[in-house]
Amino acid sequence: MELRVLRYFLGVAREGSITGAAQALHVTQPTLSRQLKDLEDELGQQLFIRGSHSVSLTPEGMLLRKRAEEIMEMVHKTEAEFDSMGDNIAGDIHIGGGETDAMRQIARIIGELHEDYPDIRYHIYSGNAEDVTERLDKGMLDFGILIQPVNIAKYDYVNLPEKDVWGVVMRKDSPLAAQKTVARGDLAGLPLICSRQPLQQNSGYNEVLNWLGDGFDKGNIVATYNLIYNAALMVEEGIGYAISLDKLVSVTGHHNLCFRPFEPRLESGLNIVWKKYQVFSAAAGLFLERIKKKFSEPEG
Repeated sequence: MELRVLRYFLGVAREGSITGAAQALHVTQPTLSRQLKDLEDELGQQLFIRGSHSVSLTPEGMLLRKRAEEIMEMVHKTEAEFDSMGDNIAGDIHIGGGETDAMRQIARIIGELHEDYPDIRYHIYSGNAEDVTERLDKGMLDFGILIQPVNIAKYDYVNLPEKDVWGVVMRKDSPLAAQKTVARGDLAGLPLICSRQPLQQNSGYNEVLNWLGDGFDKGNIVATYNLIYNAALMVEEGIGYAISLDKLVSVTGHHNLCFRPFEPRLESGLNIVWKKYQVFSAAAGLFLERIKKKFSEPEG
């Protein structure tokens, strides 16, 4: 399977048309059609449903699109790393993490590094622990910021000093907003909006459900979210109360919302992790040096 053919395949998947893709890729339509047919023969699967004026992906085609995008992202990352080699430190650093105020610490290091090395570019990917570790394992990220507890045994890491506090995001006109903290009993019968991670088995975030107690009814969960901004919109519209980490509501721009921490208090630590035996680019290696200097040497 050649990279050129994967580029052709992705071009057709994006355009939804062999004619449109041929124009965008600067190849003839018969050449493109033949390459796609050869790819299907090579894989032994039908990748496209061909109509009179358009094409769509089969389930097998959708799987290949996901894998092809990952492959091409790795190709571009590798090309950028080789292009950055030389006396001048430049290139790209890819960092993934969940929504946490600890990213502010990372941003400060990026700001300091940018003053000395302005040719380094930074790419931030937002996602939960599963999303981040998957991309980290595939080499699509250099570093990941993970919220504890999560299994980091297969990574090298540095502990970040800050702790995130769990609690509830609510409208300021909510009766609970008059309280300084929220207890388990306060949430009984209320519609809840949860991060999808606490609901996943063995995610490490089951401690949130443990805090809620054995009597907690999962039927109270009316929605789940991946990004707190979207959850905040649902809270604003009166759909429910969002279980979240602190220090995030202020950055959403939703000024009629507030955060109240759990009582008893529930905290999560954070780590910045990278693959063991990772060979870093000069730019990523420099970033790691700053991380270690700022937060001490890694454990593990």
